Amino acid sequence: MITKENLNSYLTFFSDSKLLAALGNEGRIIEVKSGEAIIEPGQFIKMVPILLSGSIKVLRLDEEGRELLLYYIDPGETCALSLTCCSSYKPSEIRAVAEEDCVILSVPVDKHEKWTEEFKQWKDYVTDSYRIKFQELLKTLDAVAFKRMDERLMRYLVTKMKQLKTNELSTTHQEIANELGTSREVISRLLKQLEKKKWIELGRNVIYIRDDFEELISQMN
Repeated sequence: MITKENLNSYLTFFSDSKLLAALGNEGRIIEVKSGEAIIEPGQFIKMVPILLSGSIKVLRLDEEGRELLLYYIDPGETCALSLTCCSSYKPSEIRAVAEEDCVILSVPVDKHEKWTEEFKQWKDYVTDSYRIKFQELLKTLDAVAFKRMDERLMRYLVTKMKQLKTNELSTTHQEIANELGTSREVISRLLKQLEKKKWIELGRNVIYIRDDFEELISQMN
């Protein structure tokens, strides 16, 4: 269980004792259940979320409500797009959803601005967050613009495996279609093709993936 008393053991990327003390004093530990939305489009963001455990997926919605998966947030990371909204005082343009049960350290927006000037480690943390997530956004953009849907699907499955640390993905064809911005019929057809190759096995709302799935994909390139 994560508490204020053992918080520092989850923030090992910070060594500044004053910053750690400030995080402990000003931050609030919140728990979010799998599937719950953390941020919705149009909401004003009042906190900087530092993920302590679990996994968060960040999605972009179009005018018709269709979703596109932008990137995941891992423990120790924050959401670069949330930081952008905080800094510009604009409503969120993304949706963030807990992929697993999550524990988050919520940092008030006003402290984020103050600490950027006061603590070099906080400033570096924010800068690195922008850099890392911008690179992931470029990969997503490249995939949408240049990759075939079957390649995008395989990349998606590999990412999910690594994110959740399991070869057994509990999801539906519609959920995958939503996150990849395509139709359920397309995803079902492509998954069937992978099953015929014996790379995966399809169950009811579950996909079993071979241990060497990523290696098989690399051999195709």
